[in-house]
Amino acid sequence: MRSPQLQDQELVHQYIQGNEAALAELFTRHEQKVFTYVRMMVKDTALAEDIFQDVFIKVIHTLKSGNYNEEGKFLPWVMRISHNLCIDYFRKQKRMPQVQNAGKDNDDFDIFRTLKITDDNVEEKMIKEQILADVKKLIKELPADQQEVLILRHYADMSFQEIADFTGVSINTALGRMRYALINLRKIVKQKEIVLSF
Repeated sequence: MRSPQLQDQELVHQYIQGNEAALAELFTRHEQKVFTYVRMMVKDTALAEDIFQDVFIKVIHTLKSGNYNEEGKFLPWVMRISHNLCIDYFRKQKRMPQVQNAGKDNDDFDIFRTLKITDDNVEEKMIKEQILADVKKLIKELPADQQEVLILRHYADMSFQEIADFTGVSINTALGRMRYALINLRKIVKQKEIVLSF
C-alpha cells in the first residue's frame, strides 16, 4: 500500500502533465485541513475564504510554472503557503495573528469555533461550550510553539510528520512539543482546579 504522500506526488505529476482532474483530487483531499488552518489564523470566515482561494491560485501558478520541488510533501508545502499568506495579510493590516501572540488579554482568539457540538440537550450543550471555553483559555497560557503543534495536530488534523515538515523541526521535536503542551495543560488544570468533564 502506498503512502498518502506518494499518492499526492503522483497527482502533482499528473497535473503537471496536463491532467486537470488530478488537481481537483488534490484540492478535495486537503481543502478541509487548509481552510480550517486559515480560518483559525484569521478568525473570519469570509476573509478565510479569500485567503484560501489565494492559496490555491498560488499552488496552481507554482505547479504550472515548473517551480514546485517539494517531492512527496504536498500538504506541508500548501500549509506553508497558507501560513505565509495569513502573515502577509496581518502585515498589511499592521497586526500579527493572535495564535502567535498568545497573551492573556486575547479574548477574541477562538480555535474551537470549528468544533461541532452535538446537541443532545440544551444543558449538555451549555456545559460542553463552557468546557471548550475553559480549554481555550488554558491553551493561551502555553508557549507559542506548544500552542502551534497542538492546533495543527488536533484542529488542522495534521500528522506529526506533516507538522515537522510544516514547522521546520524534527518529528521528535514536534512530538516533544505536544508532550510538553499536554503536561503543561494538566498542570494548569490542577493549579486552577478546573473541572473539564461532566
